[in-house]
Amino acid sequence: MLNHVETIFDGMVDMMKKLKKPSYKKNMESFREKNDHFFQEMAQYVVERENREEAVREVAEVFTSAVEENFSVRGRIRPRTQADLNFFMIYYVFPAILLTESEAADLIASGIRDTWRKKFKDSNIDYTDYDRLYNTFRDKILGIF
Repeated sequence: MLNHVETIFDGMVDMMKKLKKPSYKKNMESFREKNDHFFQEMAQYVVERENREEAVREVAEVFTSAVEENFSVRGRIRPRTQADLNFFMIYYVFPAILLTESEAADLIASGIRDTWRKKFKDSNIDYTDYDRLYNTFRDKILGIF
């Protein structure tokens, strides 16, 4: 399940640079195009199980363990890397999960969020949907940019 899911973080640093409304939209489109199969796999796995809460715990554990294995250096994730991961989760991963429009999407996002908070230091993150995030960006600042 979720083989090589850590690859969703490929290009993370570049996708977080100069994050503005047009670039966020473009980045999210390419992110989903490349990684939507992971989010669909999560949703399908949970929906097909009788005990959805247990299935969500399994998905969350597999996901967070893959991230931990990929980004740990001598058993720890550097604080800067952890901050980048947290922001990436909020801006890309959680909205992409919710964009699957699966009946289990909110349950999956909640489960991953809860496991993430327990597993990673200084990671009291939460999630929101793409539209809410996208609408927080301004098109122009003072009519200039």
